[in-house]
Amino acid sequence: MNAEAGAGTGHGLTLGELAVHLGCELDGDPDARVTGVATLQHAVAGQLSFLANRAYRQALGQTSATAVVLAPEDAGECPSAALIHPNPYAAYARAAALLHPPPGVEPGVHPSAVVSAAAEIHPAASIGPHVTVEAGARIGAGVRLGPGCVVMRDSVIGAGSTLVARVSVGPGVRVGDRCLLHPGVVLGADGFGIAQDAGRWLKVPQIGGVVIGDDVEIGANTTIDRGAIGDTVIEEGVKLDNQIQVAHNVRIGAHTAIAAMVGIAGSTRIGSHCMIAGQAGIGGHLEICDRVVLMGRAMVTNSISEPGMYGSGIPVEEVREWRRGVARYRQLAKTGERLRRLERRVDKLTGQGPGGDSDD
Repeated sequence: MNAEAGAGTGHGLTLGELAVHLGCELDGDPDARVTGVATLQHAVAGQLSFLANRAYRQALGQTSATAVVLAPEDAGECPSAALIHPNPYAAYARAAALLHPPPGVEPGVHPSAVVSAAAEIHPAASIGPHVTVEAGARIGAGVRLGPGCVVMRDSVIGAGSTLVARVSVGPGVRVGDRCLLHPGVVLGADGFGIAQDAGRWLKVPQIGGVVIGDDVEIGANTTIDRGAIGDTVIEEGVKLDNQIQVAHNVRIGAHTAIAAMVGIAGSTRIGSHCMIAGQAGIGGHLEICDRVVLMGRAMVTNSISEPGMYGSGIPVEEVREWRRGVARYRQLAKTGERLRRLERRVDKLTGQGPGGDSDD
């Protein structure tokens, strides 16, 4: 982030005010003021920065930031004012939200919007250009529907939620309070339900819905399918990155975070406080318990019942080594069979049968 991009709005906050808001210990002038945030490398006077990754500690000594949010063990190396917190990244996130608040909602309906007379629109909601709101939909207080959004019949958008642009909300979908849906999100498209009939595919009606809890964030172009029977459920506080596919009747537990390009097949249940890295693939009809961490490109084909960290992807390596590894992998079946033959010969020579004891 450059200095210009980090410029905040208004008159900012004093370090004393920030310390109170964030629950930080302040080492520095409480009357010094910051108006925006920036990285350690690019910060200038009047800006706040942070150190959460020790790999960037070298940049700390050279920063021009007015103040830095950091952990107690790093405070002694800080050349400027220090806001000391045991979780500096979380404290920085709160500070950035205070210094860079989102634009306020301007209530009203844009002239180009198409809003059914049978829809319920709160007077404090903002309906932007080219938005469509169908009959029976309910739009709560402080909701912002950005350009090109579509809210279909009988859907509910909870108070304080923002649909940034071109978000499609299918029939009967329920979105909780204070949710943030980025451009291109699709909620409530039909799940992939098809049945074989005499060599042809027969569509299975998808008659369930989608329920999104409070304080959920859904990244750009992520899709969440409606249930076949019953609902697909995303519980409160879940954070979904871009381009994630959530199939019908999946349930994702509260405060789970999922990175980009993850695919979750139908009827799988993921617990709360899980972390799933990018490009993981999760099979259908599985159960993943609370507090599971899946590494990038993990492939999950069986249920996980114990909390912990799981992975299955092969890290990148020099191509000649990779080819040797693949060649060895392809020989595993033959190698295993040779090993079994040798074991049988040894058993015969020693007089020890499978699972038995030696004669001596």
